[in-house]
Amino acid sequence: MDSKRRVVIQALGAGGTLALAGCGGGSTSSVATNNSSTPTPTPNLPEEQPETAAPKVSFVHGVASGDPLSDRVILWTRVTPEQEGDIPVRLTVAADQAMSQPVAVYTTTASAAGDYCVKIDADGLQADRWYYYQFAVGDQTSPVGRTRTFPASSDFMDRARFAVVSCANYPFGFFSVYRAVAERSDLDFVVHLGDYLYEYGPGEYGDFPERDPLPPQEMVSLADYRARHAQYKTDEDLQAVHQQFPMIAVWDDHESTDNSYRDGAENHQPLTEGDWETRKAVSQQAYFEWLPIRPREPGNFSVIYRQFQFGDLIDLTMLDTRLEGRDEQLTVPLDPARNSEDRHLISAEQMDFLLGSLTQSTAHWRFIGQQVMFGQLNIAELPALTEDQAQLRSNLSAINMDQWDGYAADRLKILNHIDDNHIDNVVVLTGDIHTSWASEIYRNPSTLLGDLFDKPLAAEFVTPAVTSPGFPEGAAELAGILIPVANPHIRYVEAKSRGFILVDVTRARAQAEFYYVQSIESYDLRGQIDNSKTKVVAVNSGDSRIIEDGPVSRPRTLRTAFNHPPLPLNAVTGKEVLS
Repeated sequence: MDSKRRVVIQALGAGGTLALAGCGGGSTSSVATNNSSTPTPTPNLPEEQPETAAPKVSFVHGVASGDPLSDRVILWTRVTPEQEGDIPVRLTVAADQAMSQPVAVYTTTASAAGDYCVKIDADGLQADRWYYYQFAVGDQTSPVGRTRTFPASSDFMDRARFAVVSCANYPFGFFSVYRAVAERSDLDFVVHLGDYLYEYGPGEYGDFPERDPLPPQEMVSLADYRARHAQYKTDEDLQAVHQQFPMIAVWDDHESTDNSYRDGAENHQPLTEGDWETRKAVSQQAYFEWLPIRPREPGNFSVIYRQFQFGDLIDLTMLDTRLEGRDEQLTVPLDPARNSEDRHLISAEQMDFLLGSLTQSTAHWRFIGQQVMFGQLNIAELPALTEDQAQLRSNLSAINMDQWDGYAADRLKILNHIDDNHIDNVVVLTGDIHTSWASEIYRNPSTLLGDLFDKPLAAEFVTPAVTSPGFPEGAAELAGILIPVANPHIRYVEAKSRGFILVDVTRARAQAEFYYVQSIESYDLRGQIDNSKTKVVAVNSGDSRIIEDGPVSRPRTLRTAFNHPPLPLNAVTGKEVLS
């Protein structure tokens, strides 16, 4: 069982308990491009050469794109060969989904050294454009994918629209949430905040019929991690998301193992599972092989914090709060060490990167994508013990030491930086906890002698899980009532339903729409939304106070879905290819 589900809240003398759930190689390429500003440029492609007999392959893991910049995007597939050996691969990028208007061609080689994964940083593209792409080995072709580049940072943008997801455990049920996201054809991109896959063996965390994890044991070796990634990438609903949109992703703990940190993990036993540094390194290697993520430099699989700019509207900073700089979690919530300036969730280098990105940002909105809950989650309001603890007072009764509550001095440093530099329009996006939250962020959100009546410094939206379980029935409803009593800065809690956040951003407001699927157990109901549960929260530009229950945003049918049509969702599995 995921250990964070065993964290217990004594709910303000109510006599009950609430189980707090939580988620516990690039290829070189050659390119021929045309930099014309026309929507359908005439390609400058290499002359066709006589083909030798191509190796027999298949594309059972679909296609994916990610890390879009204004002139490039990572394009990914995995080639499954019938026989071992190097495989020459060709990638075509086109302006139309029929692939009749090619813009660029790239070539590379898939090999066993990279688990036959192919990643090409398709550069030389035009800013703020949708493209279609397809891989080929000889005349054997992958499905066609749809992707886009971001607008240049200096370009005026009036709107962006993206989905936020996390915590997808294959053995808990169907990826209905991914299907629902894939059907939102007007999104610009998808943000995945971690726990893309889980490490456990069969029956250890989820036992949905015919969805046992592979390999049939906890993943520890490089071969294990690769095999688990391969299994997840055969899921048709996950393939659908990757096929329709570029994804910006970070790992959390389960991509390595539960409750991991820089120097170890709760779910790692050195005596039986070997050296932690080795296990961490192979988990990171497999992640970079199987995800469309751009490495800092070739062969560097350890650094994933990075930044993206969507025109002048959004700066998105992605953090690694899990493996890069985290000190070991404390085991006792009342341990005063959680307020120590010597305890860190991120390294000094990553902290400087974050603070620098906030200071230097000229965008209208500053989003921070990261793994664990940023806002305070307390069981009760306690008085400060000493005057110098006033700013950390709200952390005295924190519940979950895996979150920023366990590293309060790091959080305070960020909040002081935001306040001291008069940085506004900051929104934190969070995963991990399998539940939905919308919070106003203060240094000290206490009602007595706190900052609650001051202007919030930021807002936080926490996305529900794709499949991983939240609070049990009954406890979930109780949590929604009792948690805001001790945490008045938390404006919304939904503690059991699976879903995603649709974030709609304009220059006037940033809106989070929480959508929940009807079922993860029914194959026929995949992607169906339970509209009775939809929740809308927003913050206005210049004010991080959360406004509830406004209207849902209008889709961008003409701008995105009509002019750059999505691909048919019935043609996303590796068994059916578009050619």
